[in-house]
Amino acid sequence: MSTTTDLAALAEPSLAEPAPADPAPSEAATATASRLTERYGPDQSVPLAPPTAAIDGILRHRTVRAYLPDPLDEAVLPTLVAAAQSAPTSSNMQFWSVVAVTDPGRKDRLAALAGGQEHIRQAPLLLVWVADLARARAIGEAHGTALEGTDYLDSTVVAFVDAALAAQNAVVAAESLGLGTVYIGALRHHPEQVAAELGLPEGTVAVVGLVVGHPDPAGGERVKPRLPQAAVLHHETYDLDAQAEHVDAYEDVIAPFYRDEGLTESWRRRVVDRLAIPGPQRGHAHLHSALAARGLPSR
Repeated sequence: MSTTTDLAALAEPSLAEPAPADPAPSEAATATASRLTERYGPDQSVPLAPPTAAIDGILRHRTVRAYLPDPLDEAVLPTLVAAAQSAPTSSNMQFWSVVAVTDPGRKDRLAALAGGQEHIRQAPLLLVWVADLARARAIGEAHGTALEGTDYLDSTVVAFVDAALAAQNAVVAAESLGLGTVYIGALRHHPEQVAAELGLPEGTVAVVGLVVGHPDPAGGERVKPRLPQAAVLHHETYDLDAQAEHVDAYEDVIAPFYRDEGLTESWRRRVVDRLAIPGPQRGHAHLHSALAARGLPSR
């Protein structure tokens, strides 16, 4: 198989059925209403433009942490990279790269660096998205010019943003093919070790990992409710005070979801518990120095 149409036929329809290419308007509206209920809860009314297959696919997103060992079709990887390269990139600088990891031994070592996340080992593909200033510097060197602009924080931020935009395009593409994904932010806990494992040159650093594979039907992943739009959408100016009531409302929506997952039911409590812990315990306190060591300084 080599086409995306053929790949869609490989999907596990019970968990990640590809969106229809051209759904009937009434069917699309009903499906979208269902997606919005999952995303915001039954009491939220969110008016949307006429639904499309693309919007429906995005609204169906869910994190998948249980995978079948089935290999991916050979067309999947180039398809995901093509989607990633179709994302916006600042001034067309394209300050990102991606490393595709399929070797079981390497996935096992990266899983250990990410805190032992088993889905990295389970799934057939791990994509490591890389902030990449090395390519631009190599071009400058070939032209006999030191690119001093790459020494500034703005270039590092642009590289991280570029990599994130590319990765999210790949997520949307993967899910449209009936595949599951989960981001692996914990690879940033050990930037030097990850760089050594992947052979990353100076001027690059892993931004995030992305697991891609066929969802295990037994996984039971669900759409995770998000904050009401009124908590994140501001009109003309930012209004912090107005958010409190909407966060209160979100507590009632997210609590049953967390309860079913065996987690602390309060979202606010989770925010406090996570961010009150000093950086060293999260593995992030050394990131500034690690970036400098990787050749991504912050002048």
